Amino acid sequence: MASHLPDYMVPAQWMLLEHMPLSPNGKLDRKALPKMDANLQARPYVAPQSELEQQIAAIWAEVLEVERVGLHDNFFELGGHSLLATQVVVRLREQLHSEFDVKSIFTTPTLAEFTAGVAAQQTINSPVQDALAKSLEALKRLSAEDLDKLIS
Repeated sequence: MASHLPDYMVPAQWMLLEHMPLSPNGKLDRKALPKMDANLQARPYVAPQSELEQQIAAIWAEVLEVERVGLHDNFFELGGHSLLATQVVVRLREQLHSEFDVKSIFTTPTLAEFTAGVAAQQTINSPVQDALAKSLEALKRLSAEDLDKLIS
């Protein structure tokens, strides 16, 4: 499968079932499926270190409904998909007050890679935000007459 599909579409785990649980209308009953064993992951857990890593790990854990997210854990291997990636991006925008692209989760799916990208973006945006803050402070100090002159 890995040779034909993108990384995020390759199943991280397989589980053999004797039969697929069906709902009364004959469709797959997802709630009746057994939970995958998170302990089967081959990677050892490495705790997030920086404050940013911890914030993002907490958001991932909440959205993915997992107990914890390690630095080298892959969003998609933990059960993530495009809709959950969108939820993560919305929460990041709310908490970190920065713009994020859903595509970044697909291109950097591990917590370490994703956090590095976020940190780099914040470093780039920081001078711009500082300049905007200074401009806003200067505008706040202007009188009503000065503001009218600027506008007209």
